[in-house]
Amino acid sequence: MTDQRSLPGQDESFWMATTGATDHPALNEDITVDVAVVGGGIAGLSTAWELAGTGRTVAVLEADRIAAGVTGYTTAKVSALHTLVYDRLRRTRGQDAARLYARSQQGAVERVAEIVATVGIACDLERAPAYTYATDPAAIPGLKAETDAAAAAGLSATYVDHTELPFEVSGAVRVDAQALFHPRKYLLALAADLRAKGGLIFERSRATGLSEGSPCQVSVESRHTVTARDVVVATHFPVFDRALIFSRLSPRRELVVAAPVAAGLAPTGMYITQEEGKRSVRTAPLDKDRRLLIVTGESFTPGTGDPREGFRRLDAWMHARFPVGDTAYRWAAQDNDSTDTVPLVGPFHVGSRHTYVATGFGGWGMSGGVMAGRLLTELIEGDEPPWAALYDPRRLASTLREAPALLRQQAHVAQHFVGDRLRTTHVDSVAEIPPGTGAVVRVNGRRRAVYRDTDGVVQAVSARCTHLGCLVAFNDAETVWECPCHGSRFGVDGSVRQGPAVHPLAKWDVPGD
Repeated sequence: MTDQRSLPGQDESFWMATTGATDHPALNEDITVDVAVVGGGIAGLSTAWELAGTGRTVAVLEADRIAAGVTGYTTAKVSALHTLVYDRLRRTRGQDAARLYARSQQGAVERVAEIVATVGIACDLERAPAYTYATDPAAIPGLKAETDAAAAAGLSATYVDHTELPFEVSGAVRVDAQALFHPRKYLLALAADLRAKGGLIFERSRATGLSEGSPCQVSVESRHTVTARDVVVATHFPVFDRALIFSRLSPRRELVVAAPVAAGLAPTGMYITQEEGKRSVRTAPLDKDRRLLIVTGESFTPGTGDPREGFRRLDAWMHARFPVGDTAYRWAAQDNDSTDTVPLVGPFHVGSRHTYVATGFGGWGMSGGVMAGRLLTELIEGDEPPWAALYDPRRLASTLREAPALLRQQAHVAQHFVGDRLRTTHVDSVAEIPPGTGAVVRVNGRRRAVYRDTDGVVQAVSARCTHLGCLVAFNDAETVWECPCHGSRFGVDGSVRQGPAVHPLAKWDVPGD
């Protein structure tokens, strides 16, 4: 039996727990606007807000609640220092690409500060340095190469051999003038300003179809339609995929734990290392005398591994290294890595004239989402910023360099698509599933995803993901079904929690239960 009490902290994101719920209406009629934005996270809302500022009419379609998906479970670092990206870009795509990446990402950091000041948003914005560090001396040459590449790209990057962390590091890249904020406070205020500008926001309005043309049409599960000249798909993992973008994305989940620390002992900067399955550290204001230390790590592919053990390892790491109190919160975040490590932002596919996409932010969705909003707005306006080609989803120059990562991703998908059908599960029948757990079992010769709640009541749904048919697996730390191929997530009742799937898992009765 799953013992949730053995896991540390409250099972909720700090950002969600400290902001109120939203209640925007669902789409209940056919409408026509200039631009339809599918997705109400930071990329979608930033794009809609920027477009509204040009005088265009905009409608945001969110499948659930705005700023409550990936954005509500981020660590909320707004930074242009993305671990070791600049040295990699300089080697694979040239110095100009690294410079454009730095310019666009640092521009997003400054854009957030500008919007906060202009709109008057109280979102705990703090300017702070960002660090990529290592404790292993063997990592020093890589850190120095990244420092040189980031500085050459235009960032205020320096190499340091000590930090304010309460443990020794071998070295670190430091970049000043980055930012921390409360993402929900920021985005809910941005949404309010969007509506004041005439923008429309529809929640519980899942987009299920896209017809490209002049104009385009987006179908919603309520059977209503949004007609628009332009459509932006900003759903994290694209729910419509006309260019097989899913083959260039790898879904990844990361665990988060958070605990209070005395303000005088809290780190003032933000830190990240790729060691120990990744560790990311920042703090946020908590009360007069304390801050909340937020630690992220233990990366895994959805539908694989044991998140419970990951939570425990991450929590033990935090308590062993920082003078924190009892763990207050725990949650998990999901992101998608592109095969060449650069986000895909721009025209949806080769034939696109009025459809655009924003995805593949690789764990850096705060700066990436704000950058995407500005880039897509300029493209729709008929302009083309100098970094448009760098992020263009149609880019071909890096195809050969992408090939090894793309092949690894497709091999992973094939392994689950075929291998999971051959593999037996740890239970042979529904009767063997303990309360509070789930498993994929054969019922009358067909695989069903079966969950038994703590009262013993069984819910059974199809085990085939409605995106491309891979078999789901149960995540008992978060009580959801997850697809290991492309990261779709479903509630125990089969409802879609996270795309790219747009249709629920079919419900089934279990005979004799």
